[in-house]
Amino acid sequence: MPNTLYYGDNLQVLRDHVPSASVDLVYLDPPFNSNASYNVLFRERTGEESPAQIKAFTDTWEWTQETEYTFEVDIIQNPAVPSAVKEMITAFRQFIGRNAMMAYLVMMAPRLVELHRVLKPTGSLYLHCDPTASHYLKTLLDTVFGARNFRNEIVWPRTNAHHDAKRYGRIHDVIFYYSKSRTTVWNTIYTPYTSEQIDEHYSHVEEDTGRHFRLSDVSAQKPGGDVEYEWNGVYPPRGRYWAYSRANMEVFEQEGRLYYTRNGRPFLKRYLDEMLGNPVQDVWQDVPFIHGSSVELLGYKTQKPEALLERIISASSNEGDVVLDPFCGCGTAVAAAQKLGRNWLGIDITHLAVALMKNRLKTAFDLDPVQDYDVVGEPQDEGSARALWQQDPYQFQFWAVSLLEAQPQSEQRRGADRGIDGLLYFIDGPKRTTRKIVVQVKGGRVEVSQVRDLIGVVEREKAAMGLFISLDPPTAPMRTEANGGGFFHSDLWQRDYPKIQLRTIGEMLSGNNFDLPPRPAAYQPAQRVRQSQGQQATLPETA
Repeated sequence: MPNTLYYGDNLQVLRDHVPSASVDLVYLDPPFNSNASYNVLFRERTGEESPAQIKAFTDTWEWTQETEYTFEVDIIQNPAVPSAVKEMITAFRQFIGRNAMMAYLVMMAPRLVELHRVLKPTGSLYLHCDPTASHYLKTLLDTVFGARNFRNEIVWPRTNAHHDAKRYGRIHDVIFYYSKSRTTVWNTIYTPYTSEQIDEHYSHVEEDTGRHFRLSDVSAQKPGGDVEYEWNGVYPPRGRYWAYSRANMEVFEQEGRLYYTRNGRPFLKRYLDEMLGNPVQDVWQDVPFIHGSSVELLGYKTQKPEALLERIISASSNEGDVVLDPFCGCGTAVAAAQKLGRNWLGIDITHLAVALMKNRLKTAFDLDPVQDYDVVGEPQDEGSARALWQQDPYQFQFWAVSLLEAQPQSEQRRGADRGIDGLLYFIDGPKRTTRKIVVQVKGGRVEVSQVRDLIGVVEREKAAMGLFISLDPPTAPMRTEANGGGFFHSDLWQRDYPKIQLRTIGEMLSGNNFDLPPRPAAYQPAQRVRQSQGQQATLPETA
């Protein structure tokens, strides 16, 4: 099962592919109910006025017939859904009504039930959300996981300022942390001491070593063994006892760890360089957010910083454990899990996101989807490609364009693409000019007029070439029309390329791809990552 990327509805993927009690950690960052359309921004090209954009998903919910079906069948009539969850979601419906918020909660409820099922008894779940629906989601999580298994509400500033008229600026997200049981994997995370803390608490400095230290009392209120004795002519303060045995005090003395005041009272030196730091609290202001100049920016609007996921994964899993992200988007949780030596499962409902994740794994870790991990749900042959087209023409189009690692262009509404389903770019000529290639995808019947239309689009866009991808084989007149399109001459590579080229999905899957000039990657490459090695595992801790 690990490591695997899944294309599809995460509810169905969880039911069909993820066994019960098989996952150690779940992180989910579902679309927020914020009525915003998020776009994926691709790497800007020299000579282009603006980056290409494509809607990855629309973060808008409404009560529809499908929502009603989900409420009745996937929740109320589903025997796998606990009765408490059914009662809670019914109460929500009575209180909230049939509206966008209720549609969002109906989408989330059965998925949270499935995520609870796939977690191991020692597993944990982190749900990332914003204050718009956090109070409803926490109530739902209490019902699914049990209120006693709520561990933390983590506050993370997603930006440093936000102007909101007549109210305080909204700058934070909420991350709910739940365990499946009271026995859970936990590795305490520490942050370095601040300079102020060092100045205040570690102000003593050894003259011979330069080591900073603070003083710790060696007396205790309650006795515990050999703790009533004279030490260097001094007894513990009245009503107290030594906190350490005589043997331990002798070791401290030999190691030079005892510090004596003027009256001869001993204290234990606590060295700064031996301290782990500050245990992380539930407000994570030290984790920087993604901004326009971030080196890890991939152009995905809702991208979260890797440091955020690395903290969660390090705290609540061990090396070799399985991390699952059912809304993985551009794959930050997957990348962080790979970096930290965990196994991973990623699920997303768009082929665009799957393509972005494959690119991220390739550029950051040099991972190949054939040799290093599995991709489930993507068409593997012409038959499955045709099935995808019949199921969802837009997802078929995104997938077909991703075979070329081209930039998708359609906005999922008829007529918006102006005859362009994807774009490729390359550099050519003595002035290193950016040239573009137009891509069109057809899933249904093909005819010669479509090739003529492509030729017109290439001329209109002043593109160097046009590529036509289809399920059905081109007709003889289509090939004749394409051959009449002539050639594009590359000054840089000193050769001619057919200006209009036709390929079927079957040909592309078998390796018979287009004849194109060398070109840079379509997606913003991820930073190269050095993976964690030799990480020490920690046994589960009873909370």
